[in-house]
This record gives sequence, structure tokens and C-alpha cells, in this order.
Amino acid sequence: MAVKERRSSGGRTAILGKLPVLLALAAAAGLSANGQNSREWRDYGGPPDNSRFTTLKQINKFNVSRLDVAWTYPYGETGFNPIVARGMVYGKGRNSSLIALDAATGKEIWIHEGLEGMTRRGVNYWESKDAKDRRLIFSISDYLQEIDAATGRSIRTFGTGGVVDMREGLGRDPASIGRIQSNTPGKVFENLLLVGSATGEAYFSPPGDLRAYDIVTGKLAWQFHTLPHPGEFGYDTWPKDAWRYVGGTNTWGEITIDPERAIAYFPTGSGTFDFYGADRHGANLFANCLLALDARTGRRLWHFQNVHHDLWDYDNTSAPQLTTIRRNGKTIPVVAMAGKTGFLYVFNRMTGEPIWPIEERPVPTRTEVAGEQPWPTQPFPTSPPPFARQKFTADDINPYMLTPAEQEQFNHRVANARNEGLFTPIGFSEVIHMPGNNGGSNFGSTSANPADGTVYVISYDIPAIMRLLTPQEAAARGGRGGGGGAAAGPGLGVFQRDCQACHGADRTGTPNGASLIGVVARLSAEEMRSAVTNGKGRMPPLPHLTTTDVDAVVSYLTAVDAPGRGGGRGRGGAAALTFPSGPVVESGPAVVRPGGGGRGGRASGPQAYPEGVEAPAERYTMNGYGLYENIVKPPYTTLTSYDLNKGTIKWQVPLGDDPRLASLGITGTGTAGDFKFGVIPTITRLVFVAGGDDKIHAYDAVTGKQLWERALGAASRGIPAMYEYQGRQYLLVTASDPGVGPNRNPRPELPRGYVAFALPK
Repeated sequence: MAVKERRSSGGRTAILGKLPVLLALAAAAGLSANGQNSREWRDYGGPPDNSRFTTLKQINKFNVSRLDVAWTYPYGETGFNPIVARGMVYGKGRNSSLIALDAATGKEIWIHEGLEGMTRRGVNYWESKDAKDRRLIFSISDYLQEIDAATGRSIRTFGTGGVVDMREGLGRDPASIGRIQSNTPGKVFENLLLVGSATGEAYFSPPGDLRAYDIVTGKLAWQFHTLPHPGEFGYDTWPKDAWRYVGGTNTWGEITIDPERAIAYFPTGSGTFDFYGADRHGANLFANCLLALDARTGRRLWHFQNVHHDLWDYDNTSAPQLTTIRRNGKTIPVVAMAGKTGFLYVFNRMTGEPIWPIEERPVPTRTEVAGEQPWPTQPFPTSPPPFARQKFTADDINPYMLTPAEQEQFNHRVANARNEGLFTPIGFSEVIHMPGNNGGSNFGSTSANPADGTVYVISYDIPAIMRLLTPQEAAARGGRGGGGGAAAGPGLGVFQRDCQACHGADRTGTPNGASLIGVVARLSAEEMRSAVTNGKGRMPPLPHLTTTDVDAVVSYLTAVDAPGRGGGRGRGGAAALTFPSGPVVESGPAVVRPGGGGRGGRASGPQAYPEGVEAPAERYTMNGYGLYENIVKPPYTTLTSYDLNKGTIKWQVPLGDDPRLASLGITGTGTAGDFKFGVIPTITRLVFVAGGDDKIHAYDAVTGKQLWERALGAASRGIPAMYEYQGRQYLLVTASDPGVGPNRNPRPELPRGYVAFALPK
């Protein structure tokens, strides 16, 4: 697809505010040896170590209460984490566009439109040593692409015609791969882009190989097989030839770099299918690992597997945190990984040796699943203590948010469920896991002070009540049910299984998901398919759905919402992007798949085991996906500060308040819902973090006491940014999802979009 420029009203192509920006770029200085500037925020997680830590000192405990809005950009998309380099803020705006804003004013400099399907959580930034070549790197529809950071124009010399196909080189037919790009950006190290992937969670999904590409040429620099091939270390922890049919074992979350030692730390997820392992007997390396690789070559340095033979979807996704501790008179550089299990695993970052003993303890192995072989032991850290609750009983049922009938229902379910701890095997009757596959620590949840042994973890205490469905049960549920009438077809079953928990049985929305009434007036069928497959706004992607499932649920929504048609698409046209001075607007992704049709028209993969591999008698699907955040008593979400010099918790506080309970005088609850936040610690001993209560908060890093908060006009997600420009320090927050979360009431009088706070001039 050709890239199109839009002309300004004066009939010429221009860059808004070009001269002042170029002068500011020329004045920028102070880069460190790893290419970072302590005054900037060049990475999805701040510096390369993903610590979110800043050494800026202008904002401190004594003046934080004076922070006020310096500028806003109302079209900034929440959840897409902005970065800042050379006087520009890079983020996501209207019409699936990448935008460049003036870091002092929020004024648009350039816009690159038409990037539907782009990496949802951010982009990578790289520049050459002389700073003349500056690039933004991202993926869209499984293709890596680059944009000139100064002009917003596509870089056609990258890869082949400006793209690199990430489906290539995985040992599978690329046409059979339904998804590979991650919604989390990779990591830049020197001239390399290190990337993980999101393979989906279905049977026969592709493997999650870790790869590095040359940023200038797009050529593959190295590749690490997370599903070991014959002769490679770990091959014997899988069945013979598992690399040919098992998928997953991928890093879909956050990567951390130690630039000084050239070590890259990858947290990996489960092999697929997540909840069934009878076709992948063994411990399953390198699934569920903290994997340390040489960043230049991809050579394995060490690994630690925190879940053996995962049957619970306990993916590792949070950024491993690097800090330095003093222990027994020695200074030790450590890496700490927080898990969905609620444990923090701490190691010598060079050797992989645990700082405190991690014990292999017996866990339940009784299973109802034919052919399943649960691993008999699992690793349990002896220190530091867990950051999350790890059990859920009838005593933990929420007394506030459930009606008496609902409380009785969940009392009955909990009393009759199998409930033997974190590693209770899943069967055909309900089991309970706490914090569950959607709880504990997740992407964006961790940060650190790199120098003093402090690590911060956000925990989502969300119990999971789950069981497997036989193929016969799944088929029966997909074919009939109430609410959709004859028009529903199999899509009603998909909706009830995967969508109803967030959008409600009547599709009017819940505190955790938007209303779908009138959706066909807002989104085309292709846009709905993209939202289901890739995620949109705060909605996560649903990669475990097959192409048939996606088509079925889109058909269902289209049929039952037919009366809502009309009234246009609810979005502004291209003219809304014109400005009197005429910024450059470049449109469209650099590539469209041959034949079009989006992901709905792609093959879902070879649904058969290779010749010579004995297939299990049946394959099962999951009922329930751990989305029961409202059934547990508060606090729902907590922020924990660890002192790893001692292996102790310094403090733990609820993160924000649920407005529904606060209105009743009940505070200290945290916020319920599948929100993902990030924490910024500062050298001035402040901790900044957004909450699901539509507020930005500042805490005392020493005591955990809240020092400041500010209400926002919409829900916030993702990692804030902090930078200094032209002598002024800014806190940049995203908040642009009105009408979601516990508030559900947009407040247009409050700041929203990209909101930059600063001290008064």
C-alpha cells in the first residue's frame, strides 16, 4: 500500500513548528554510554533496565503538592506508553496514528495515520551515535516497521520494502501462523532490537522463539529456541519432536537489559495449550522461566524455571528488576522477577544463583484428565514473603459488592470446588487458584530503585474459578443458549465464554468492560475482528480464539445489534487532523497482507500432530478465565515495597480506592478491575502511580504514605513517563478511557488524553 501525504491548507507539505523543534534538538545533550539521557524517557519502561526509575530532582516531597497541569493532548490513547526523546513526545493518537508532540507544549509536530493493528503498548526508539539517524520501531500485523522519528515518514530501506515478516524462521509454515507480534514493545540494545512474541494460547500455536534484528538493515542477528530442537539444552524436558507442534514458551511481556553487562532478561510464559499438558509431558524448558541471554549473541547464560509443566497459565510477564543489595558484607547485583504466583524470585544477576533458598516442595498431582502428568514438585521461595494473597475461601468472599443471592451462589461454588493451593490441577469440576492466572504481577507491574535494593510490585488479587470442558461440552455450549435467539448460532457460546464477564450478559457493559450496544454503528466487522484478536483500548487480545471463533462472535454481535445500525461510524474524518500551519500527515501501514481480509481470513494453523507423534485421545478447552475480581474482599489491588537487602516487605498499601465503596465511606480498598499500571520511583523518594480510581497518586517511598493525588477525566492505564525539557520536569500520564472502570461517568471538566503535570513556572 502506498504511503500518502496530506497537503496542508496552503497547498504545501510542512512540519508544524519545525524550526523551534530543530533548534531544541540541536541543543540536546547529556547522553550516557548506553545511549540514554537521564532527562528523557526513551524507552517503554524508562531506562533500558525497565526500572521506571528517574534521577530527576526538581519534584520532591516538599513541592509535590504544587504539581499542576502543564499541558494536555486530548487525543492521546491510554495504555499506549509515551516515550520522550530530543524534545518530542511520541505516542498514539486518533485514527490509529503515531504522533509526535512538542515536549513543552503538547503541540502536534507530525502524525502518521492508518496503523491499525500496531503494537498496543508502545514503540521503541533508537538513534545513531551522531543522532542524525533517529527511528521509531514497532510491529503491525506481524511485520516490523520503522518510522523516521524526526519526520514521521516510513523508512523503506529497513528489511524488504520497509518491513520484516516476523512469521518467518519459526519452523512452521508462515501462512499457518495466526499471530506472532507482541503488544509489548521489544528492547533496543546497541544496534539491535530484541523482541519476544504473542503466539496465542491455542493448540498448535507457533513457538515463542526469542530474536534480535539489526535496526538499520532488518536482518536477523540471532535467534534462541525456547522450545529446544534436537541436540539443544532442554530438549529432553519435552516429548520427542515437541518443537514441531507445541507452541508458546514466549515472552509476550517485558524484557529487561543490563547494558553494562550486555545481558538480556526474558520472562517466558507457558507452553500451549495453557491448561492441558498431556501432549507435552515433562518439565518443559524454557517455558515459565527467567532466561538470561547474552544480548549480542543470544547465547544462554543461565535460567530459572519457576513453574514446571505449567497447567495454570502462570506466564511470567512483568519486567525483571535490576538492583544492587548489601548482604553479608558484600555488594551483589541482583535481578528480581515477580510472578503471577504472588512470589518474588531473586537471583544474582550474573550467575543465576538464588539470593535466598528456593525449595522444591510437593504439590497435588491427582488429576481427572486422562494422560495428564502434573509435575510432582514446584519451586517455593523461602524469602522474601509473597506480595499477593495465595488462598481464597468462603471467608474471603466480598461482603460489599455482591448481592445476597450472589454471595450464596459463590459460597456454594467455593465450598464444592477443589481448592488445594496455587498448583491445584485443573479437571472437569471447578478448581480455585489465588491470585490466579489473571492476578498476581502482570505487565507494567514492577519497578525498582537500581541502587538501594528497593523493588516495587503491584499485585492484582483476582481469584480464578475454572474447569476444563470436553469437546462435547464445548460444542453443546457453542450451539445453543438464550439471549440471541436463532441469530446467535455458535457465536453466542463464544460470547458467553470469553466476552460476557466483561461486557455483561445483556451486552450493556460492566465495571470491567464497555457496552456493546450499538457497536455495529461504531465499528466495521473487520475492526471488530481486529479488536477481538489484537485487543483495543483496555480490552486485552484473545489470542486463544480460533479464526472460526472470532468470525462466530462477530457474526453474533452483528446479528443481535442490527437495530443499532446507522448514525455513521462515530469518528471524525481526516479533515479533523488539519492545522493552519499544516503538519506532515503520513497515512497507512507500510504493508497490507495479500488478499486483505485482516486476521479473519488467515489460516489458524495445522491442526494435527506430526507423523510419528502419538496424539492424545481428546483435547479440552477452558471454562472460566480468572475474571472474578469483584468476588474477593478488598483490597483488590496493592502496591508493595520490598527491601531486598533484608528480604522483607517495607510497606504495602492499597492502590487507590474503589469509588463505589468510597462513596459509602469504605476506603483502603484498592481498585477492582483488570487495570494494568506502572510505577515511577524517583531519586527524591517519591513513588508515582495511576490507579483504577481515575487518579494519579504520589506516595512517600520510605513510608508508603500518600502525599498527593489528582483526579483525571478518564481511566488511566500503563506506565507514566517522567522527563525534563527546557529546565522543567514533567510527569506525563495517559487517561483517555471514559465510562469504563468503577467510575463509569466521564468528567469532561478534568484533564484527559495525555496529561503533563509540572511545578508552576
